[in-house]
Amino acid sequence: MVEKSDKPHMNLIFIGHVDHGKSTTVGRLLFETGVLDERTMQRYKDLTKQYNRPSFEFAFVMDQQKEERERGITIDIAHRDFQTANYYFTIIDAPGHKDFVKNMITGASQADAAVLVISAYDGIGKQTREHAILAHVLGIGQIIIGVNKMDAVNFDQKKFEEAKKLIVDLLKPLGYKGLDTMLFIPYSALTGDNVAKKSDKMPWYTGPALLDALNQLKAPTRPFEKPLRLPVEDVYTISGFGTVPVGRVEAGVMKPGDAIVIMPSGVKSEVKSIEMHHQQLQKAEPGDNVGFNLKGIEKKDIKRGDVVGSSSTPPTVAAEFTAQIIILHHPNVITKGYTPVFHIHTVQMACTFVEILEKKDPKTGQTAEKNPDTIKTGDVAIVRIKPQKPIAIEKFSDYPALGRFAIRDMGETIGAGIVMDIVPQSK
Repeated sequence: MVEKSDKPHMNLIFIGHVDHGKSTTVGRLLFETGVLDERTMQRYKDLTKQYNRPSFEFAFVMDQQKEERERGITIDIAHRDFQTANYYFTIIDAPGHKDFVKNMITGASQADAAVLVISAYDGIGKQTREHAILAHVLGIGQIIIGVNKMDAVNFDQKKFEEAKKLIVDLLKPLGYKGLDTMLFIPYSALTGDNVAKKSDKMPWYTGPALLDALNQLKAPTRPFEKPLRLPVEDVYTISGFGTVPVGRVEAGVMKPGDAIVIMPSGVKSEVKSIEMHHQQLQKAEPGDNVGFNLKGIEKKDIKRGDVVGSSSTPPTVAAEFTAQIIILHHPNVITKGYTPVFHIHTVQMACTFVEILEKKDPKTGQTAEKNPDTIKTGDVAIVRIKPQKPIAIEKFSDYPALGRFAIRDMGETIGAGIVMDIVPQSK
């Protein structure tokens, strides 16, 4: 059996507006760290001619789907690995296009750190703001700001400072802390300047290159000791293996031979084998994105949004829950009965506001009004929520990754929140 790297494992997501160079940045990093060789890059270069997308060779490393290559955009989440001196990284390359935000939310809910990519040439786009909001509310604690396309502005310090000011002005009202210590890195993914090593074209910049900045991230703490929780991201049928669910271990440890339960259905099984990046694992730990085989389980028994847990301590299934939410942006007032879509870990489900219990003062956290009739943009509120069907979720205080959510409606992220209390489904 091949063991994973013994370096700390981190899931890293690249976020930001469409066309600001996220996939190209990732492709460049993989090339500079030796994951891709010259011959492979030449193959991608030839493909760009085929699709008439000159200079897209690094983006094509991550954009594997035909439609992605034809349209020049990322649709689904792609995973690739690379190593620095200190870490073993799994990159989650998230789509920037607004049509695919739900895929970005799944990626962000699994990430330990993020690189928010903005273009020095174009400034801030609509998804820059939305992705920055989502990264914050989905609990990504460490964020690096990558100011890409410096080659398009002749490596001009003034253009970098302008982009930096725009992003600071964007992040401050969203509640971001530590902006004075946050790293802002000017680079060009296309030319490679300041990606793997310091560039002589920007002598005015004294900070680290992008790769060095990633190497300086703090290792996340992992809930090894808690009972197993693994939200299912997708389910594949693979010849020779049968049904293979995939997802990230959020808490606990999974080993072959373990007795598990799938919630909310309650189907029980046993783990036959676990695989990560085509390597068999003796155990899967928090932070690992794995595929696994379960005894006697068919595709109809397990789906995206289900949570796999230890059968001795099963995942919680909620008939209702109480949440603290913030309304980030909504054109109208929100009343009881409102039913938007909630994105919680890998599940997306319409949920109804059954009761607005209180409005809070966002500055002090104190109760501002009990049982208000309505809430609106900017309000922080405690609400009672009823999902359309029972869902497997947890209190944020017990399992943060399974207790935070984004609320979407009309193609926009309109709010976010955390699960405070759960009314379990009656047996």
